[in-house]
Amino acid sequence: MERKVGTVSRGIRCPIIREGDNLVKIVTESVIEAAESEGFSLRDRDVVAMTESIVARSQGNYATVEAIAKDVKAKFGDNTIGVIFPILSRNRFAICLKGIAKGAKKIVLMLAYPSDEVGNELADWDKLDAAGINPYADVLSLERYREVFGVHPLKFTGVDYVGYYKELIESCGAEVEIIFANQAKAILDYTDCVLACDIHTRARTKRLLKEGGAKIVYGLDEILTESVDGSGYNTKFGLLGSNKATEDSIKLFPNECKDLVLEIQKEFLAKTGKHIEVMVYGDGAFKDPQGKIWELADPCVSPAFTDGLIGTPNELKLKYLADNDFKDLSGEELKAAISKSIKEKEGNLVGNMAAQGTTPRQLTDLIGSLCDLTSGSGDKGTPVILVQGYFDNYTN
Repeated sequence: MERKVGTVSRGIRCPIIREGDNLVKIVTESVIEAAESEGFSLRDRDVVAMTESIVARSQGNYATVEAIAKDVKAKFGDNTIGVIFPILSRNRFAICLKGIAKGAKKIVLMLAYPSDEVGNELADWDKLDAAGINPYADVLSLERYREVFGVHPLKFTGVDYVGYYKELIESCGAEVEIIFANQAKAILDYTDCVLACDIHTRARTKRLLKEGGAKIVYGLDEILTESVDGSGYNTKFGLLGSNKATEDSIKLFPNECKDLVLEIQKEFLAKTGKHIEVMVYGDGAFKDPQGKIWELADPCVSPAFTDGLIGTPNELKLKYLADNDFKDLSGEELKAAISKSIKEKEGNLVGNMAAQGTTPRQLTDLIGSLCDLTSGSGDKGTPVILVQGYFDNYTN
């Protein structure tokens, strides 16, 4: 009998991970035990994914705000620091800002508006239009912002981040000035020493600042790229992808973990005889249509994955074939024709009309997003996800 089920995503329950735990053993045993308990079998090209959180925790990749402050102080000295384009997040950025403020005498905080990079809203578009403000050109002072928008707390958290960030910086002993602008070079009217805090546009931001004459330019990806007094660090992403651990410490994005996914793949092959693809995932790459928030606050969806997950899908659109190429067929004849097209499809379908509307995203972005939605960010207790049938098609 032909298989009647396509892609399946399962959350796998695991022990609570602590620093030094053997993830290779824990992940493989948890998946194998789940298969035995639930009565399913592992197959070649199944995908086992684990959250970046348990990887970083097992690595002990933590740092204090004091370590952040020391690195910021070493890079910027006593200069006024322009901290530009941060996201609005207590979990993601506020704890980093605490460290930055402890390492500075004065901060000019420049916030993007009407929303930050991932969609957290700082201002209402209708009020902005009514006031005749052009967000692509106009620089607003804190006074002007309050005059037009008043206190504008985030819808889902109720936090007024303008006031929250201001108080946080001042509580760390630094002076603060707040402005609102969307052009990176606007900060250069206030200081020529800049810390770019945007995530996915950071390379362009730093280039524009340097072209504009900035004297010192760093990004969050360049803070804590090496250990400070024994702290954790991330050689590639620095503070990007970090999360609040305690009131005075952060958990960084996992450091080099390619060896980990390869070891887990090897262990699965030894224990099951199956060639399993393995990846580490963080935030999924999707946008919430209700809150208008783009989920991807990590610098990438997957910091490490096995080679079988390199590339993008190469798929035909079944509804296109059914409505166009084989519009006069039905039943078994239609099934046979579509199956034949799939089996004979070219190695690269870019430009092929029958592939239009399929998603040309990286496999790791697609699968990581599926895993993130499956595991959630709360108390499900499933930091490992097993995805089966992802590489199947209509002919399998």
